[in-house]
Amino acid sequence: MTTAHPRHDDPLDDFTHRVIDIDTVAKTVYVIGAGPAVVLLPEMPGISPDVARLARWLRDAGFRVYLPSLFGVDGAYPTVDGGQAVVRRACVSAEFRAFAGGGTSPVVAWLRGLARVAHAECGGPGLGAVGLCFTGNFALTMTLEPAVIAPVVNHPSLPLDDPGGLEIAADDAARVAERIRRDGLTVLAYRFANDRWCTGQRFAAYRTLLGDAFDGRVLADDLANTDPPPFFRDVVGCAHSVTTAHLVDEQGHPTTRARDEIIAFLAERLGTTTPDTGADGPN
Repeated sequence: MTTAHPRHDDPLDDFTHRVIDIDTVAKTVYVIGAGPAVVLLPEMPGISPDVARLARWLRDAGFRVYLPSLFGVDGAYPTVDGGQAVVRRACVSAEFRAFAGGGTSPVVAWLRGLARVAHAECGGPGLGAVGLCFTGNFALTMTLEPAVIAPVVNHPSLPLDDPGGLEIAADDAARVAERIRRDGLTVLAYRFANDRWCTGQRFAAYRTLLGDAFDGRVLADDLANTDPPPFFRDVVGCAHSVTTAHLVDEQGHPTTRARDEIIAFLAERLGTTTPDTGADGPN
């Protein structure tokens, strides 16, 4: 038995809904689970049912998941019109740097504050940060917060207009590279081979910045779920979201293995044990 892709809005009613204020900026954060902290960042066009499903898988693996609302309608099924409207608003928002030359998105400072809050609440050696799509690179820049010790960068799509660019200011990039080197961190990353939003050029740029600390893994396009929600089918238009919309939830499938590899990566670094998911996988 597998967990099918939800085809409706998710009420998120099994999450604790909190408002967390960082430097006078308040945002809603959905929290679920117990254990070491993982900050899971939503992908475009928001906290979709598939993103919530990933949060629940992380919960079932023994983590306390902090899922901040950064854009879109929380829990909404990704439609074409709704998703396009969210993208347009995010691209002109002062919180994000969607295009080349913009440097580090200002929202990352808030996310680093959230990491401090989560680590203070959960303790342990540190916490994980998992970025997706529009927020993919945010998980890397969050390592400027010392508590972040397990960054996962999934199909990072920014900057939208430079396939070989990284969404990070030059001085921040230097500080990130130094932090990764000094503390012996590894950055785990995933993309599909012909993803037009997260290209091989972008992964090459990460490798140039981080060297062997960048563990970039590439899946063949024909492994992607062929029936994703409308926003991913018609707007994204290619195999893109490895662990959410384009995941095929079948035991042993490469996308499901990618999910399990992320869980194992987080477990190893945060000091938990990886659960034996068995034939059914996490529910």
